[in-house]
Amino acid sequence: MDETYTDAHLKEVLTRTKVVAVVGVSTNPVRPSYYVARYLSLKGYTVIPVNPVYAGETLFGRTVVGDFADIDARVDMVDIFRRSDAVPPIVDAAMRQLPQIKTIWMQIGVSHAEATAKARDAGLTVIQNRCPKIEYQRLFGELRMGGFNTGIISSRL
Repeated sequence: MDETYTDAHLKEVLTRTKVVAVVGVSTNPVRPSYYVARYLSLKGYTVIPVNPVYAGETLFGRTVVGDFADIDARVDMVDIFRRSDAVPPIVDAAMRQLPQIKTIWMQIGVSHAEATAKARDAGLTVIQNRCPKIEYQRLFGELRMGGFNTGIISSRL
């Protein structure tokens, strides 16, 4: 499933989000889940690492939790770094244990039509097959520093 999202919508989601629970985060710094979570933490987001394999370890100054029930903060967005077939129970648990969440974000290559429909029916914003790190860099002008044409005009007269 490949959905399209307006730049304004993605920017609004990234702007309103303050706390992100990253599901499937790795402690290995060469894994995408690690460097995306690290990047978000460096941009001022509070990142709550979620992975039962590493529960109790420290990552980005926070203790890794085994599941949502162990989170003691208000979470705005759940960022899913798991296979598409693992999405439904993650979405169900997020909606049950984190009633304040506003957004379910599925990483590049991750999508699930039924889980998306269920979350949207519950009033959540769902973004699939996108990376918040890439979208942040593109929408807030950081990619152009690397020579990429982002399509965003940032100069003012």
